[in-house]
Amino acid sequence: MTELRIGTSALSERSENLPQEDHACIGGSQLCLLGGPYVIQHDRRIGVPEGSKRLLAFVALHEGPVDRRHAAGTLWPCGHDDRAAGNLRSSLWRLKGAGIDIVRADKCALWLDPQTNLDLNAIENWAGRVIDGLAFVEDLRLPTWGASAIDLLPGWYDDWIIFKRERLRQRLLHAYEALSRLLVQARRYADAIDVALEAVRAEPLRESAHRTLLEAHLAEGNVVEARRIHLEYSRLLLRELGVDPDPALAALVGPRVMRERAPL
Repeated sequence: MTELRIGTSALSERSENLPQEDHACIGGSQLCLLGGPYVIQHDRRIGVPEGSKRLLAFVALHEGPVDRRHAAGTLWPCGHDDRAAGNLRSSLWRLKGAGIDIVRADKCALWLDPQTNLDLNAIENWAGRVIDGLAFVEDLRLPTWGASAIDLLPGWYDDWIIFKRERLRQRLLHAYEALSRLLVQARRYADAIDVALEAVRAEPLRESAHRTLLEAHLAEGNVVEARRIHLEYSRLLLRELGVDPDPALAALVGPRVMRERAPL
């Protein structure tokens, strides 16, 4: 892969063989939490038993070994410790019964098999490269996983997943904004606008996402479109929060808009 160098022709290159980071499996098994959890083994999708889903996700989202007692007490907090330990053993047994052998265990700890690829790792690595300005040519595109990554494991309200979900959400929003700016520099304005719109769709009240979208339209020369978007955003903020956008945002689209107050 070619690392990007801002201001050179490398930035405007585009690969025709883009990596499939959402379902790719380079050896071993693939654990997919997006739209899951489920496992891919030998190009075959295997559903995770209902009683084992939370255990598998809990182990996968912890880097390194997890204490068995901690896992059992977190996942089955009601009742005696012996019962929680029994539930954990049952969950492990169900995984093996379904043909899923990616959780390693001993008397003290649980951990994900090192040969198992976790889909979130590819997503976080992509976001890190884009945010840090170390993106490859292949990274300059709107990822295919979209909304499923923005809202990780929807409907799960355990504390340990809420924190991970919000961290991943913020990481991706920052990555979308950074990616849009990189695409503007590459003069790929349509792609830059698509990426910025994805950030706005994920968080309609996020000012930095709207700023990125305005900058993409202005870079393409669409001042009228930028003003329309700014006025719509002003109305939204006024209706939902009773506030105006930062005056610096209005300054991007011209002094006339900065003096106007959008009606409800």
